[in-house]
Amino acid sequence: MSERITGFAPFFQSDAKVLILGSFPSVKSREQSFYYGHPQNAFWRILSTFFGEDKPICADEKKAFCLRNKIALWDIVTDCEIVGSRDETIKNFTVANLQEVLQNAPIECILINGGRAYSIFEKHYGGLEIPCFKLPSTSPANARRKDDEWYVALRRAFNRD
Repeated sequence: MSERITGFAPFFQSDAKVLILGSFPSVKSREQSFYYGHPQNAFWRILSTFFGEDKPICADEKKAFCLRNKIALWDIVTDCEIVGSRDETIKNFTVANLQEVLQNAPIECILINGGRAYSIFEKHYGGLEIPCFKLPSTSPANARRKDDEWYVALRRAFNRD
């Protein structure tokens, strides 16, 4: 059974350069009140490896990591009906107003975490003139994920080619 749930506000500061958009917070993320909370989600492992830092564990460490590395986080869906954490069950959703971030931080690139997030983004924001990269979901449910795609996109996003 689905229920209507509200996600998180965007997390960023005024010098953020890269916006990473997911679909909607998982059950584990909602329990922790911050993005990418499932311990098997590869998101924080991939980012910490890329930046050569220890993997952040708690929400405060994750927030500090993002601020230090000029990363903004948000989800393309701000509220919806959903069953558990399954993206394919998202319905009756509200799309994020990305201008809240784009008008308040010098975002140079948007990385989109997963196919469902990308399809919603593309439908509503496909005309943005900011470079955008569709990436495989870091969710533990995505067994076909290849981390290399993330590292290539991160190098481009943070001008480390």
